[in-house]
Amino acid sequence: MFSEVSPRGGKLVVQQQGPEGYSAFVPNPLPPTPSLQIDDELGRLMEHANRALGRLDGSTYTLPNPELFLYMYVRKEAVLSSQIEGTQASLADLLEHEGGIDGGSSPDDIQEVSNYVAAMNYGLERLRELPLSLRLIREIHERLMRGLRGGHKSPGEFRTTQNWIGGTRPGNAAFVPPPAHEVLPCLGELEKFLHDESIPPLLKAGLAHAQFETIHPFLDGNGRMGRLLITLLLCHDQVLQKPLLYLSLFFKEHRQEYYERLNAVRRDGDWEGWLKYYLLGVAEISKQATDAAKSIMDLMTTDRQKIAGLGKAALSALQLHALLYQRPFITITVVSRELGISKPSAGKAVSNLVTLGILSEVSGKKRGRVFRYKPYLDIIMAGTERYS
Repeated sequence: MFSEVSPRGGKLVVQQQGPEGYSAFVPNPLPPTPSLQIDDELGRLMEHANRALGRLDGSTYTLPNPELFLYMYVRKEAVLSSQIEGTQASLADLLEHEGGIDGGSSPDDIQEVSNYVAAMNYGLERLRELPLSLRLIREIHERLMRGLRGGHKSPGEFRTTQNWIGGTRPGNAAFVPPPAHEVLPCLGELEKFLHDESIPPLLKAGLAHAQFETIHPFLDGNGRMGRLLITLLLCHDQVLQKPLLYLSLFFKEHRQEYYERLNAVRRDGDWEGWLKYYLLGVAEISKQATDAAKSIMDLMTTDRQKIAGLGKAALSALQLHALLYQRPFITITVVSRELGISKPSAGKAVSNLVTLGILSEVSGKKRGRVFRYKPYLDIIMAGTERYS
């Protein structure tokens, strides 16, 4: 924990004297004072990020079913955001679990990732009837933490005790957030800022994320909630029509700089440095997602052309192919159930896609065999893990 801070960032409040003494950091309300200095570099980054985000928002409408793209990207973000917190579950583990396939991952890890998906979907649904508010943040957090190992730590309730980041106690922590009695005042100011229409929405989301992480208002789950906040705010302010921007991959790949930039805000009041880092992430992740949407479209077209050559067998094969974009891990039993066809017919459809190189068998079993749509998984899982 730093011993001095810039007045622009906030103030240190001594909480305890003596050998075990420590100070907690209380951030100033947003927007920053003095106001943001938009130099040429920050201006270019804003323009670049906004263009990239606009291309992403438009690109999904070229897909026959953009909801399936969104379905998978929410899951990718859930895995990455949970991995930052130490969860070991992979995207393959989650997809196998959702497909009724035992992938051998920890049930607790799968539950954590599944909760993230549920919390995101719940938040987006509630935004249709509620403004983005402290009430909604608490509701989303409750779903995020429901039934988890840390779920006993007051899900959906703002903390009433001191927490800290790093170390074994506040006295040796890397960072100590505001004391408990300052949490609600800080959050009240943040809630006001969320509805400040004078701040460009993309900048507002970046500033709000950093402020939320600094306040650290929950006993657990702050990182995941803070990352959700970016996407929810961009949807709330209609920068995105669909929740397609997820920065966990960027934060994970540049984790050390992420912490350094947040600390520079707290210690030096360097909001501009944080925003430059954040906007780079927006542009990079937006481009990756846009490229992924195009790759999926190209893959879909190529595969359908292959399937068209099957003649009479093409109908059930096309139905199976469409299912694979939601269930890239599949068994013949699942195909039979989902498509409403007999097991022999399901087996034939699967066999046809294996012959065409679209599906591959991965379980090595004679019964209950598992097949995966590897070309699609290669696109979706890029940057998240290596798998054979």
